[in-house]
Amino acid sequence: MTDHLDRILEQWRIEKPHLDASPMAVIGRLSRASAAINSRLAITFAKHELDSSSFDVLATLLRSGTPYCLTPAVLARDSMISTSAVAQRLNKLESRSLVTRKVNPDDGRGTLVALTPAGRTLIEEALPDHLATEHAITGLLTKAEQAQLATLLQKLADGAGGQSAGK
Repeated sequence: MTDHLDRILEQWRIEKPHLDASPMAVIGRLSRASAAINSRLAITFAKHELDSSSFDVLATLLRSGTPYCLTPAVLARDSMISTSAVAQRLNKLESRSLVTRKVNPDDGRGTLVALTPAGRTLIEEALPDHLATEHAITGLLTKAEQAQLATLLQKLADGAGGQSAGK
């Protein structure tokens, strides 16, 4: 089965036969898959009036366990959003009463971010829908293929300078 990327690679093979453009097949398909996946996930998030970063902050707080409270630094480290995006995301979530910020009793200069009851209810409702969307996306792969793909993607991330153990 040929696709747009196959045509691009063929064009490069003809125009620049001395260059190995084969990585474009992997990177191009990875990029296209990422865009398609993000689009599908955005639809699920929108059903809950969330975006991916807001979902990730709420999910990170929920999976941290009782009392669902973290410092902004730990929240940034343990979530899939950048450190610079945390403050902006927290402002948005706090304005919706989904999180609160309070003084950190262990560090008077620092703050703690806590999941509110409304935030916990929202993420508890959104999480099953999010996982159903992810299952629908990955469902065409066997469990073994999913594990292999996860391993291969981690290798690519590590090779590209990604951080495998948080931010």
